[in-house]
Amino acid sequence: MGVSQKQIMVHDLEIGMFVSDLDRPWHQTPFPIQGFYIRSQSDIRALHSHCKWVKVDVAEARQKVDQEEGNVRLFSQRASGRGNGRNELKLPPLSIREPVSHQVTVPLRKEIKASRELLDDGEAALQKVFNSIRSAKAPDLRPVADLTRKMVSSVVRQPSALLWLSRTRHYDDFLYQHALNTAVWALVCGRQLGLNEGLLNHLAMGCLLSQTGKTALPKDLVEREQQLSAEEYTHYRGYIEQGVALLQNSGLSRAVMTVVQNHRERHNGSGFPQGLKGDRIPLLAKVAGIAEFFESLITPRETRDSLTPAKAVSMLYEMRNIEFQDDLVEAFIKAIGVYPTGSLVELSDGQRGIVISHSPERRLWPSVMVMQDAGRQSRKTAKIIDLASYNESKSGEAMLSVKECLPNGTEGLDPAGYDVTGAESRWSLGKLLSR
Repeated sequence: MGVSQKQIMVHDLEIGMFVSDLDRPWHQTPFPIQGFYIRSQSDIRALHSHCKWVKVDVAEARQKVDQEEGNVRLFSQRASGRGNGRNELKLPPLSIREPVSHQVTVPLRKEIKASRELLDDGEAALQKVFNSIRSAKAPDLRPVADLTRKMVSSVVRQPSALLWLSRTRHYDDFLYQHALNTAVWALVCGRQLGLNEGLLNHLAMGCLLSQTGKTALPKDLVEREQQLSAEEYTHYRGYIEQGVALLQNSGLSRAVMTVVQNHRERHNGSGFPQGLKGDRIPLLAKVAGIAEFFESLITPRETRDSLTPAKAVSMLYEMRNIEFQDDLVEAFIKAIGVYPTGSLVELSDGQRGIVISHSPERRLWPSVMVMQDAGRQSRKTAKIIDLASYNESKSGEAMLSVKECLPNGTEGLDPAGYDVTGAESRWSLGKLLSR
């Protein structure tokens, strides 16, 4: 069965529908994605304030992720109408000059211990930079540069540690959270691509400073960035030029500035500020764009609900060669897994826990820290199940798999009270994060 469009009145919309067209030009609305899934009632309310009717995709039901490992596609492909006028663009395969094969050299527990202060230092460094900019003072970027080097070194040694910490800690301010987490996702993807440490430094620095322009926006505008009027959205889009202007005399490299300037450009030309498309968007900015978009999907806000990481991964896959280049989408998913580190999950036998790491070769079988038994009773001591190792000598019903990804804040699943290794230890995650 193919994919077709159906015109529907906004008041008849339901969560889960895919909006593929509007009754007015996309650029006159605050919706940053030309074509998107309705994730919450707040999305419907936002559409109601701008449109009388929209067009939605009517297609065959999306299939579940294939649970067999091997040479299979991770997600069912939509029919040839997948783009639905959203300017699908194909480029030759991505080629990285002199790619580096980064090897894991440090165990997860050891790297968490070594990096436990990094994100606190990062939040403090960004706070100083943003406060200086708000006060019209020249920012001292040396602490941010030092932070960047440490983050790159950590991700190169062990990509899961910093990602784990960024997904399980609390932040004082959304801008700092968004910038730091975007940088971590981007570094994990860049590592998978084989970028050398110099390029990874430029990438991380650009991501950390990519939100600088938002310091010039009203706080209320930033908090409601998914629900803005057409006039407000036009104002919001100016944060890119604001950020470039604020940083242009800071001595930053051209590579860093291209990330700041182009991280909201999109593969098919639907982004901003210049509407660049395809290979006219610098590679580091493309990676930053995927990372920032993914982070925005999984981060809960007061104005909307967040997606589970697995649903966000699925949505990202649907955007290959539309919003984002196919090769980079595949690399990003391979780097973070179908169930990214920090995802709350339920296993096929009813046990529940949180993903702590995964293998690129076994993306459907991550390592899970189990916090609840099959009866939903909390365990006194967590246990680690590496699904890839567990299933190695098993078959059929004896195998364990991820049944579903659970929403953030699911009752009884707070990793802060458990040791990340699953063993009795004085190095509990709660202690690591409070030091």
